[in-house]
Amino acid sequence: MNAPKSWADTAAILVDTAMGRTKADMVIRKGRWVNVHSGEIIPDTDIAIAAGRFAYVGPDASHAIGPGTQVIEANGRYLVPGLCDAHMHVESGMVTVTEFARAVIPHGTTSMFIDPHEIANVLGLPGVRLMHDEAIGLPVNIFVQMPSCVPSAPGLENPGAELGPDEVREAMTWPNIIGLGEMMNFPGVIAADPKMLAEIAATQTAGKTVGGHYASPDLGLPFHAYAAGGPADDHEGTRAEDAIARVRQGMRAMLRLGSAWFDVAAQIKAVTERGLDSRNFILCTDDSHSGTLVNDGHMNRVVRHAIAQGLKPITAIQMATLNTAQHFGLERELGSITPGRRADLILTSDLVTLPVELVIARGKVLAEHGRLIADIPAFAYPASAKNTVNMKRDLTAEDFAIAAPKGANEVTARVIGVIENQAPTRALEKRLKVSSGLVDADKGSGVCQIAVVERHKATGGVTNAFVSGFGYNVDCAVATTVAHDSHHMIVVGTNRDDMATAANILRKVGGGAVVVSKGEMLALVELPIAGLMSDERAEIVAKKAEDLVNAMKACGCTLNNAYMQHSLLALVVIPELRISDVGLVDVRTFEKVDLFV
Repeated sequence: MNAPKSWADTAAILVDTAMGRTKADMVIRKGRWVNVHSGEIIPDTDIAIAAGRFAYVGPDASHAIGPGTQVIEANGRYLVPGLCDAHMHVESGMVTVTEFARAVIPHGTTSMFIDPHEIANVLGLPGVRLMHDEAIGLPVNIFVQMPSCVPSAPGLENPGAELGPDEVREAMTWPNIIGLGEMMNFPGVIAADPKMLAEIAATQTAGKTVGGHYASPDLGLPFHAYAAGGPADDHEGTRAEDAIARVRQGMRAMLRLGSAWFDVAAQIKAVTERGLDSRNFILCTDDSHSGTLVNDGHMNRVVRHAIAQGLKPITAIQMATLNTAQHFGLERELGSITPGRRADLILTSDLVTLPVELVIARGKVLAEHGRLIADIPAFAYPASAKNTVNMKRDLTAEDFAIAAPKGANEVTARVIGVIENQAPTRALEKRLKVSSGLVDADKGSGVCQIAVVERHKATGGVTNAFVSGFGYNVDCAVATTVAHDSHHMIVVGTNRDDMATAANILRKVGGGAVVVSKGEMLALVELPIAGLMSDERAEIVAKKAEDLVNAMKACGCTLNNAYMQHSLLALVVIPELRISDVGLVDVRTFEKVDLFV
């Protein structure tokens, strides 16, 4: 276990180090202290670290230097608190918690608040416990939010497992649970559903934080009812008025910049133009693709982006450090470079572009100049977490056939419309042609088939519908067992043969993501852990994910990070139109609807 020593266990050492009676383990000299409490940048600052915590931060730490003290010269660089990701799902990176940490530590992320509701939908409470225990063993701070909505929309999807108030109460006793994961069943909260309110009550009784998810543009009475239901934050806003409404109701507005969700720019205007108090705004990623992590960055990317939208650098840094720590009740542990806190910080030569030149977590140097130097062993998942693609048989093209109403030459079909760089979809209607009694996709107008293949209980179920926005213009299919939130298999394609081939490949390898064109496999990412995560190194997964994205582009896909869009098409808690193993769902009314108008 790598759990840090508590302040109580180290208090005497910290006091003695600050006085010089005990020598520090590490001293960093002559840096520019980014003080997120006062909002100042204080030059010529020294830092003394002992027992994994900050002991002294001031003008001269020479009294704390002894023969065994590691001395680091900051040479005028900025001393920035380690960055915190306030809300995210490790599984979206296609890697384990350990590999996710290995990928983001060089980018300056030293604290994460993870919601493992993806694995919960496949493996239930034992899956959550696996990721909880893995997180505890890492040299950075990874806190776990207990998944709240498994399933996310009861009656509209069938996950591989179910959780309820009893499981929430049990999880609140675990050492690394920080709160309740995003309360996605917002209609349930609005309707005062006893199960949802019991989960929230169990969390609040434990003195922990309730995560929110209000994915509706309606800021009238339903929103006010949701706020009354107890969620303390929300990351589903896409407009400035969304952020304003949440903060006014006493919630923290979490602004996300993931691989495919670009929601910071519009909402940050609540601060830069409307002048709202920035202390109630928090930055997060929500979902980051492994390629983004390895190639573009993590929370450093989000902070840079927020600064580019007009925020002062220190304000953006506060939103990714102190604000997050305060929100989760961890201000005395994380989020600032001040005495008593865990010694998490980064050295950077520029606050705007934020190059991460040195990363220290709990007083240990973990990364230098974008390269991990710490040895972080892999975490071995048991056999019970694998072989979870439970399908009755291989599929054929006939499983993806959509029969037209008798005698029809054309139909008007409901079509899921993908919105680039946003999680919501549009509910569209399109005229489609019929051939030999079957409704065809229309490559010319960008309409593909989409299917959800049941993969938990081997029912043999296949739900078919249509989607537009990907731009595929050749015979092809893309399939994945990452299908938020119940994580069946989503297949999108322009022809039924390729859709069957793609589905059967994933059945054979035990889960993952694949691109097939004209019967040939163009790219494959194997995800054997719950059909969600790889057991390979993050760099290897990132390369395979890059090949996957390039294969999608080769098939005509024009969307930014289309894989993330693909994986959310079954998320029946975000408007407007989605597909699940139950059928086509209008999320504006939370009702199953017919495919044909």
